[in-house]
Order: sequence, then C-alpha cells, then structure tokens
Amino acid sequence: MLEATVADFGYRRRRSTLVDVDVQLSAGRTVLLGPNGAGKTTLLKALAGAVGYRGSLSLDGVAVSPRTRRPETFRRAVGWLPQRVIPFPNLTAREHVAYVGWLKGMRASDAWTRAERALAMVGLTAEGAARAHTLSGGQTRRLGIAGVLVHDARYLLLDEPTAGLDPNERDRLVEVLRSIEIDRAVLVSTHDTDTLIDGESRIHVLVDGRSRFVGPYSSFVSGHEGGSESMQLRQAYAAMVRAD
Repeated sequence: MLEATVADFGYRRRRSTLVDVDVQLSAGRTVLLGPNGAGKTTLLKALAGAVGYRGSLSLDGVAVSPRTRRPETFRRAVGWLPQRVIPFPNLTAREHVAYVGWLKGMRASDAWTRAERALAMVGLTAEGAARAHTLSGGQTRRLGIAGVLVHDARYLLLDEPTAGLDPNERDRLVEVLRSIEIDRAVLVSTHDTDTLIDGESRIHVLVDGRSRFVGPYSSFVSGHEGGSESMQLRQAYAAMVRAD
C-alpha cells in the first residue's frame, strides 16, 4: 500500500496548496475530483516524489523521505503520468517506452523486451515502429501509460488522462484502465465524472487544498439516488464542492 500524509505544502511565499491530506492507495481505481486550483496536480506530484512537502510517505509500510531523492524501489513502484505527454524526439513508440524504463533503472535489454509487452497492454502493438511524435492525442496518452507500465509500476498516478480526447479515445483509455487496475492501484485526477467513475471506484474530493470527502462510490452518492447515475454523480460532486 502507498500511504501519504501531506501536512502542508505551498509554493514559496504563496498560501498552502495542500493541508492535512491523507491518501491510502491499494488495488483498484481511486478518482481524485476537485475544482481547478484545488491541488489535484500538486498532490499527484507529491505522491510521485516530484516535490517535497511536510508530512510522511510510506511504501508497503516502509517510510520514504519526501524531501530526499527517491530510492530505486520507490521509483520503480510508482508511475506518474502528467497531463501532457511529450514523446522523446525521433524515437519510435517502442524506443520511447524502453527509454522510459531505462530512466527508471532497468537494464536496456529488459526495458526493450518489456516495452513490447507494455505497448500490447495499451493497444499500441501496431504502432510500435511508428515515430512517437506522429501518434494521435489519444495514442500519445496511451503511450504515456505504457511508459509507467514498462517498469511494472504498482501505483499509477494519472493526471487528467482523458482531457481533450474524443469519445472513442476516451472509451479506449478507460478500457486500458480497467485491464490494468485489477492488480494495481490507480489514482486518477479528472473532471470527467461520467467516464472515469463507476460503482467500484473510490472517490477523493479536494477543495481548497483539503480533503472534502474520501470514501467508496456508494457513500459518495448517498442522498442523491434520484435520476440517472450520471445525475447522481454530478449532484453529489456539486454538493461536496458547495459544502461549508
């Protein structure tokens, strides 16, 4: 399990961006919701070890200092996918994924072999020899997910993975998530409640840098059972954001 407590984080002299946020990730999907500026991206960066903060971080019960360089075991176990995926210039899709694995400490030969498997997991086998920068937006997003799968990451931190995708690519990406979250923990930030939340999801709502709700889907929609599932989700989320 990946566990973190972000007691306080702020950018230089600005007010705190995150305050007293607790996160526990285990197998399955946790959906991170919140208005723009709520701290979702910052939280993902903190969990990935990309920024320091005051608090605690542990992986499978072993403490990891958030203010030091991440040890190799942590770097390999946690995969962070920013909202914008920028392919390495002049590399094929398979070379891109293999290079990401090498950067994570894998042997070059192992990274090359596993890159093929990672591309297959996200439905990009046929594009393996294509130049990565020629892929469509949705394919590029899936390429990014392959990059966090190549080193067998068990905890995936995905920042707005469906943003800007057409309906077909959104559906394909959701299918990828369903296939990989069986034995992995996936924390995904989004505004897309219709696509990324289902009855098995755990929900974490951030408002003004603080956790407003953390719990299962059933508790999230409790009291909003009227109407369609989509309407229940929207009403529940609106109520959470408006709560004093």
